[in-house]
Amino acid sequence: MPAPLTQAQTVLEIATRGTGFVDITAEVDRWLAGSGITTGLATLFLQHTSAGLTVQENADPDVLRDLTTHLERLAPRDPGLYRHTLEGPDDMPAHIRSSLTGVSLTIPVGGGRLLLGTWQAVYVCEHRASPHRRRVVVHVTGA
Repeated sequence: MPAPLTQAQTVLEIATRGTGFVDITAEVDRWLAGSGITTGLATLFLQHTSAGLTVQENADPDVLRDLTTHLERLAPRDPGLYRHTLEGPDDMPAHIRSSLTGVSLTIPVGGGRLLLGTWQAVYVCEHRASPHRRRVVVHVTGA
């Protein structure tokens, strides 16, 4: 008879240093190891509209630099381009970038850790210029 499904959930507080990417893979894996769930499905959800989540290459830092450069080109910090400017010149571009990167991920879990590829990591994408504290809800269902 298969093991009954269980669930666990936490909220990770992630400090960012301004525009860029923060690798949260090890922090998620540490929590998963303590959850007691070894096989299942993890959902990560970022509770913000001016940051994002992505799975991206973790081997060559130029990948993250290029992503940052091109997100800047797609949504430049030019207040003349936007109606929403109440929260500063980087807020509306951050909302656009958040729409592009997304705020949730679903990743299989095996052996009590995320089943990412060899060169993959989970990143919080900070789209604002100043440091922030971002909240990531991690929910896992499995056995």
